[in-house]
Amino acid sequence: MEGLFSKVDLLIMDVDGVLTDGRIVLDGEGNEWKFFNVRDGHGIVMLHRIGVETAIITGRSSKVVARRAEELSIKHVCQGALDKLKVYHDLKERLSMQDDRICYIGDDVVDIPIMTRVGVAVAVADAHPEVKRIAHYITEAPGGKGAVREVADLIIKAKGMWSKVMGRYLR
Repeated sequence: MEGLFSKVDLLIMDVDGVLTDGRIVLDGEGNEWKFFNVRDGHGIVMLHRIGVETAIITGRSSKVVARRAEELSIKHVCQGALDKLKVYHDLKERLSMQDDRICYIGDDVVDIPIMTRVGVAVAVADAHPEVKRIAHYITEAPGGKGAVREVADLIIKAKGMWSKVMGRYLR
């Protein structure tokens, strides 16, 4: 399975249902709450350390997502993407990236147009059945509970960089 991920130079993620468990909490003051997994975040940091770019394409717009992306140094954040495929093509062009070098993680049918174009289409464990049907890989972890970290680890290992990344922790 690792060979599938060896060419990935860009990981694009949906947010709700991928980086979070899909729940959105709105309080009486108009604040929005989302729950992110810290290990997913560290996986993103480790990808950056080996030169893999990361991006977010999400249909919703949220200050919480902007803040989390900033904390993780995700440079490419596309919120309010009603036409995710157009945003994908614009991002791909801006980064001079080819489809076969891109991995996309999604959970719902709005992600299918991108997933059918990328080199590695990943569905989280609790994704919609149609998303799972077209995915190259289905994570063991559900969205918001380590699915992104699982993919980050696979990319790092497939690129032969696991020992280098782990070296800083195993000294």
